[in-house]
Formats: sequence, structure tokens, C-alpha cells
Amino acid sequence: MIWLTWRQFRTQAAVLFAAVAALAVLLAATGPRLADLADTSAAAGRDLLSQISSSDQSLYYFGWTVVLAVPAVIGMFWGAPLITRELEAGTHRLAWNQTFTRTRWLAAKLGLIGLATVTAAGLASLAVIWWSSPIDQAVSSGNSDSTTPFFSRLDPMVFGARGIVPIGYAAFAFLLGVTLGVLIRRTVTAMAATLATFAAIQLAMPLWIRPHLAPAVHVTLPFTEAKPVNLGADAVREVDFGQPGAWVLSEHTVNASGHTAALPASFTDCGSFSDCVNTLTKAGYQQQITYQPAGNFWALQWAETGIYLGLTAGLAVFCTWWIRRRLT
Repeated sequence: MIWLTWRQFRTQAAVLFAAVAALAVLLAATGPRLADLADTSAAAGRDLLSQISSSDQSLYYFGWTVVLAVPAVIGMFWGAPLITRELEAGTHRLAWNQTFTRTRWLAAKLGLIGLATVTAAGLASLAVIWWSSPIDQAVSSGNSDSTTPFFSRLDPMVFGARGIVPIGYAAFAFLLGVTLGVLIRRTVTAMAATLATFAAIQLAMPLWIRPHLAPAVHVTLPFTEAKPVNLGADAVREVDFGQPGAWVLSEHTVNASGHTAALPASFTDCGSFSDCVNTLTKAGYQQQITYQPAGNFWALQWAETGIYLGLTAGLAVFCTWWIRRRLT
């Protein structure tokens, strides 16, 4: 059964692993140069991020984009067709009439391709983490003057392409595709549903779930401590509060009573920038910030990976029950 599963799966596996290998070769060829630049910049006291070439900037964005895309590709092209194509062709009945039970048939498919899934995601993630480590370290130092938008490891744009969560994403996307394929029983429809469902969950996680997976920090700062300060239409937004690499969850301007408030009407007539800040300070206005500190990175990684692996296990149990009890 394992050999038959491999023969059916080897083309898709070859394509994805070839793409991962190509990415690894590209990063291996350019990574040492970036590491040397980081060492030279540190020795000379220069900012690494302001010296990174445009090609390395492109590789930085390309790398985490690939890692984020791998789980979705696996779910669509490995998970969704895995059982659905057998149901559409009717070959599942032939397999079940042999010496293999339905449970053993499903276990062979999920076990072999599941192992390939976490391997592909893990290798892609490992290559990108290794290549990006000098940039991540420079961002976490908080001393850069670069105008290029590099992101901290906790930033939602990058978090899913660092650490161990890509493995959890890939395992979940694969079982999500299998489950939707079993329920929908149409390959193309199941592939589209897998992509849409996985994308929706990936958007929901950083918006509503991840901020609560580790204790957040709440601070209230006077504007005199905020450097620099951005003056908006209805709020003063503190930008740098001495926590490099932190993930800011919310920022509010509060009045002397501690309640969220818009800027006072007199603010527009206060004169110079420093006079405006002094006006707010004298009136008791402060900046209230809630954030996840950089030190919570691994706590969030383990918690989120655990959630996705738990969902993966639940989907595997559901698929087994559905195929044994409901599928004919």
C-alpha cells in the first residue's frame, strides 16, 4: 500500500521538493555574502540594514513569501486530490475489496504524504531562517536607520515564516485539503475550498487568536518620553518606546482620566511641535500601548504550532471516522 501510494504521489512530490531544493541552492549561494556583510558592518559600527543590496532585499521578501505559500500549495495539490481523485475514479472500492482495511488504506496515505509535507515545509523554513538570520538580528537590535521595511520576527508579516509554525501550517493545510476533499468529493472544488478556508484561518489567527497566546504588556507613557511622535488627525501615535522587535497590538491616546480620547480642540492652535507636545503633557494626555515583547517569540511559536497540530489531529480522526462509517 505504501509503494502504491508513493507511485501515485511521486510526481507532485518531485515538483515541490525540486522547488524547495532550488530555493535552498539560491539562498546557500547568497547567504555567506550577507553574513560577511553583517560581520563587516558590526566590526565597523555600521548599520547592516542600510547597506543591503536591492537583490538581497528581494530575496528577503521572496524567501518568506515562499515559506508562507508552501502550506497552501500542499493543501491544494497534495491534500485535496488525495482521496477525492480515488472517489471520482471509483478506485477506492477496489482497494477496499483487497486485504487492506479502510483504516489501513487511509493511514498509509496520510502517514507517507504527511511525512513528506512536514519535511518540505521544514526544509524551506530552515533555509529561509538561516539566510535571514543576520537581518533578523539587525532588526531586533532596534538601532537601524534604514528606510527599507524589514520586519521583526514577531511581526505578522514574518512570524509565519520563522520558527516552527510553518510545519504546523503545512500539516494542517494538508489534512484540511484531505477533509474537504472527502466531504466535497470534487477535486477542483475541494482545491478552491482548501485555499479559501486556509487563507481565512491564516488571517484570523494574527487578528484574533495569536495576541492572546502569551501575556501582553501594557504601558502608559507621557509624550515627553515618546521619540519620535507622529501627530495624526485625532491621535498622537508613539512610535519608538524602547522595545525593539516588539509587536504592538494597540496604541491609544488617553486623557488625564485614563480614558481613550481624541486630541483637544486647542491642539491645532498650539504653535510649534514642541509647544503642541507640552500642551498635551500639561493637559495630562498620555500614550497607552499594548504589545507582545520580543521575548515572547518562542512562547507564541509553540502555542500556535500546538493549536495547528491539534486541529490536524482532529481532522485526521474525523477523516478516519467519515471514511469508515459514512463513505461508500
